[in-house]
Amino acid sequence: MKYASWTISRFSLIAALISATAPLARADVIMDWNAKADAIAAEKQILPAPHSRALSMMHVAMFEAVNAIDRRYAPYKVTLSAERSTSREAAGAVAAHDVLLSIYPDLKPDLDATLTNALTPIAEGESKSAGIALGKEAAAQIIQIRANDGSAAVETYRPPTTPGAYIPTVVPLFSTTGATTPWVMASGSQFRPGPPPALDSEVWTRDVNEIREVGGRGSPTRTPEQTTIGRFWFSVGARTYNPIVRQAALAKGVDLVDCARLFALTSIAGNDAIVAVFDAKYHYNFWRPITAIRNADLTSNAATPRDPSWLPLGDTPMHPEYPCAHCIISAAISTVLQTVVGDFGEFSLTSPTAPGVTRKWSRLQDYSDEVSNARIWAGFHYRFSTEVGKDMGRKIGALVVATQLRGVEAMAEPKR
Repeated sequence: MKYASWTISRFSLIAALISATAPLARADVIMDWNAKADAIAAEKQILPAPHSRALSMMHVAMFEAVNAIDRRYAPYKVTLSAERSTSREAAGAVAAHDVLLSIYPDLKPDLDATLTNALTPIAEGESKSAGIALGKEAAAQIIQIRANDGSAAVETYRPPTTPGAYIPTVVPLFSTTGATTPWVMASGSQFRPGPPPALDSEVWTRDVNEIREVGGRGSPTRTPEQTTIGRFWFSVGARTYNPIVRQAALAKGVDLVDCARLFALTSIAGNDAIVAVFDAKYHYNFWRPITAIRNADLTSNAATPRDPSWLPLGDTPMHPEYPCAHCIISAAISTVLQTVVGDFGEFSLTSPTAPGVTRKWSRLQDYSDEVSNARIWAGFHYRFSTEVGKDMGRKIGALVVATQLRGVEAMAEPKR
């Protein structure tokens, strides 16, 4: 709830500033609904994978709706047309509303009220009516495209054990996510990396010893700032990067169509990064530091001593270690932003897991690198896993920008 309140209050400032500086169709409607989706996720405690799916559907639908009016960029996979006089704000708002309603039907009164507030300032007439119809059609087509994307698959994870032997009974998260349909990648395994290093290798020895020293709960070598950063990034998912995308849009003064495109690109990149990383995680099923360090004697590697009571700084996420999910997502988002808008000056973020702390950066690369280091300092990920995750994220971000929602001239090019 604290995160949701912060998101909404920060967005109000952003929206007010854009309203004062953009004389034509404003980007407010895009960021309004982005903040709304984040607030819903915070309130309902939606996990990162389903929240990413909702965001990507919503933002692609909004993009398709407003882009059909301007025809500035190639569409994703829908065919829409509209008169230039059609209200972009109405089209975008209705597209967002209808997608979110399809995902959260229990929130109909709230979503309907939000839509009413968005549509009320728009003058009645043919332009508004056409925008409403266009938004409905955009949402309907995107909902149909994603109707059988595998996100509703029943979880069937089989815990490894021997007959009669107790094992911890918490079922891990996202075991089916890697098999869901990506937006851009050919499959979840398109960027699957090679295996983690052998347990007698130099890389393994170096990295497991590093995290044992710096990632432990009572580590004497981790600095106070590193501890703060580690805790800061206990917060995960799209609610950690959407505020950055909003700040980029504000700093660059983008109009409604370009804002819709920016959020669509970052959302589908974030979604595909999640699909790719969980494909790899459950393919390799690699042990977390807490398991490896407490069982180090099983590797017969004399250079990696066992610590029977070792604990990480925070509670280890409930899914396999390799590669780093937070790292792939932040790298994918950074790559999209760097390619589309470039570095845009100082930006900042707060976190519900580090109250009172604000992190600031002036380069997107520094933000991505901090996320990776934080997962080491938190005791969650080996350094090799963070590097592999970042590499995967950069490839996914580059693929998204190179192939999706390109300038209209791309419509005449062969599909990649």
